[in-house]
Amino acid sequence: MNRWMSLLCDSIAIGLFALFARIAHQSADMPLTVQGWFFTWLPFLAGVFIAYLVVILPAKLPSERIRPAGLIVWALAVVVGLIIWGFNNGEVPHWSFMIVATTASAILLLGWRALVKVTMR
Repeated sequence: MNRWMSLLCDSIAIGLFALFARIAHQSADMPLTVQGWFFTWLPFLAGVFIAYLVVILPAKLPSERIRPAGLIVWALAVVVGLIIWGFNNGEVPHWSFMIVATTASAILLLGWRALVKVTMR
């Protein structure tokens, strides 16, 4: 699998994460809309892109592997995403949101890599 396909899979995984978050937290103040989903997706997607630009592409890491590429993408997606979320909302994210964001993004970003590993055998 090439790095561009991995980037696409990571972008889709983070997009699903953002969609699930919007579905779980929809309310009158925060309805489920394409625009809302997009603005939830962008901060975490920025973390994915930073991981690729700063680490994955320059180091020529096998991007479909869980370690180290998947862990790097996951860590940067969560950290950058939560920092941007905090700036956008003017507050530190609630600890429960940090736990859910970390766990759900791990399942999606590392999960597709695990499936690739199992199917490539």
